[in-house]
Amino acid sequence: MEKINKGFVGFICLISALGGLLFGYDWVVIGGAKPFYEIYFGISDIPSLQGLAMSIAIAGCLVGAMSAGWLADKYGRKKLLIISAVIFLISAYATGAVDTFNPFLIARFLGGIAIGIASGLSPMYIAEISPASMRGRLVSVNQLTIVLGILAAQIANLCIAEPMLAGETVPALDSWNCQMGWRWMFWGEAFPAAAFMILVFFIPESPRWLAMTGNTADALDILRKIGGADYAMQEMAAAEYYTPEKSEKGAFRALFSKTFAKVLILGVFIAVFQQWCGTNVIFNYAQEIFADAGYDVGEMLFNIVLTGITNVIFTFVAIFTVDKIGRRKLMLWGAGGLALIYLILGSCYFMQVKGVFMIVLVVAAIACYAMTLGPITWVLIAELFPDKVRAVAVSICTFALWTGCLTLTYSFPLLNSSLGSYGTFWIYSAICFVGLGYFLKCLPETKGKRL
Repeated sequence: MEKINKGFVGFICLISALGGLLFGYDWVVIGGAKPFYEIYFGISDIPSLQGLAMSIAIAGCLVGAMSAGWLADKYGRKKLLIISAVIFLISAYATGAVDTFNPFLIARFLGGIAIGIASGLSPMYIAEISPASMRGRLVSVNQLTIVLGILAAQIANLCIAEPMLAGETVPALDSWNCQMGWRWMFWGEAFPAAAFMILVFFIPESPRWLAMTGNTADALDILRKIGGADYAMQEMAAAEYYTPEKSEKGAFRALFSKTFAKVLILGVFIAVFQQWCGTNVIFNYAQEIFADAGYDVGEMLFNIVLTGITNVIFTFVAIFTVDKIGRRKLMLWGAGGLALIYLILGSCYFMQVKGVFMIVLVVAAIACYAMTLGPITWVLIAELFPDKVRAVAVSICTFALWTGCLTLTYSFPLLNSSLGSYGTFWIYSAICFVGLGYFLKCLPETKGKRL
């Protein structure tokens, strides 16, 4: 009988999941700062530079995600978590401190690198440290910290931004919001980044990585602290080993072999689908979405916080159901639910429905995503692959996810301007129906299975 040291495991996972909190904050804070830094930098009438400011972090995500796999295999999970924390801290300060547009882009690019590293590494580390019976909800804690980071950024933006003057539709260049407000929105990230950088020194290295690199004694010691001697021996017996010299080339060769081809395709599809289902545009382009529903900038910031609260509440639903209901059912519910919600939302935009009902539909979409596709995607990516290819596979899947995010973020304003909000959400609905069909045919259940 396993006697899991839940306090020890919980502490490790919470510290690692701080990478998710920084990921969430850094990812969403720009949405609230957008109306103000665009005026400060003089790009409010230059769509190409607006899009560059919003998407440059995603380019950094691609770099971070693609390099995280081989770096995690070569240097270990813990060292890479420390590196990501340092980059988060530098980026948070620099983004708010710059006075010209090009350094702003560089700072955002650095933040994207940190997001790319943390987005794949944190859930993978948690999956490797967690007992199988608890793994689903512990990996989901990473998604919880992501949405808490999102909510923290939304609340910070709402609290920092000064109310618009009566009759004012565009903030003035000399206003506090345009001169200092957007800076403090980015600087707010520096405080949790510093805490993460300090606390990560107090967590152990992944025992699976230690075992795979020949440090069997250290791996056993950590596993005993987690679940006792019997648990440690069982986990070591289940682990697959490879030598550091062969790890990178061997992992790539094995991953692209016939044996793993189908599971790699499945992992990449899950990762891209989490983005192409369309929910993340609600966070990145909330101003446009709520404006089309009849709301001004001040109301938009409040509505964004409402979606953030919904995101957090329904992520708790995922945490308490993922190890009971299972991954497959939640992914099916998410794809099917969003397909229907977006079909209705698009129809309402087509019929020019305004007001509260549109907010209800947007909140319903966030709720559906938060309890299904949002967290479960990361659980599956961390679980689908065996030890010898996991770091490289997670890196490739995370790279695919951010590629999906880049195309989604870039394409939304183009689709929205050419097809209207109704056509855009109908496209997202169709994508969700395709995902539902694919999951019905190809997605296995991984609940309760050893890595």
